[in-house]
Amino acid sequence: MKRLTLALVSALVLIAPAQADTPWKLVRSYPHDSSAFTEGLFYLDGALYESTGLEGQSEIRKVALKTGKVLQRRVIERPYFGEGIVNWKDRLVSLTWRHGQGFVWKLADFTPVSDFRYDGEGWGMTQDGHRLIMSDGTAQIRFLDPDSLAEERRITVTWNGRPVDRLNELEYVKGEIWANIWYDTKIARIDPRTGAIIDWIDVAALRKAAGATDSEAVANGIAYDAKTDRVFITGKNWSKLFEIRVSR
Repeated sequence: MKRLTLALVSALVLIAPAQADTPWKLVRSYPHDSSAFTEGLFYLDGALYESTGLEGQSEIRKVALKTGKVLQRRVIERPYFGEGIVNWKDRLVSLTWRHGQGFVWKLADFTPVSDFRYDGEGWGMTQDGHRLIMSDGTAQIRFLDPDSLAEERRITVTWNGRPVDRLNELEYVKGEIWANIWYDTKIARIDPRTGAIIDWIDVAALRKAAGATDSEAVANGIAYDAKTDRVFITGKNWSKLFEIRVSR
């Protein structure tokens, strides 16, 4: 799900780690389109690529980091609700929420290339240089062949032996899978071999700094610039995108 009533939100049990979270420092902030219901994010060659959700409002965008200006966009037509995106070679792969429908686009201009099907829901995407990595709102993470887009294996994400669900937007960072947890301010750092959560990063302060007050304006966007070791964080309808430095 991507929208809940306030009653259901309050009924969700947020995750409370039994140890201190991974420390981080704010480096700088950038403008972010507050109308963007962010569902996917990655950084490539100086620009951000972002997908937005909601039926009739879903888009894939190329965005200038420093200004937040949309440089290029592709509308995802109804009835689809846009979700996670990832780059692979000269392509961009995107998911939709509940239709089991994925799309492949040319990375250069977002021209349609092909489509594909998957079971269950589509939430977040990333890649590790060998496989595409997908979340579906459960405690499962799927690994896909990047060419055929067929599922190859799964892991179950756990904290202290207990499954952790609501895994949302994903990013691959230095050998770990980082995942937003829907309706939580914590990012899980996941071991991709075992699914065990290594530690947490709490970005509650960033949500506050973005001026996010609506219950739907949750943290949901992680991008990593491997060349300069920069991490970018944003959320749904946030007015800012943040660069942080994580102490590991």
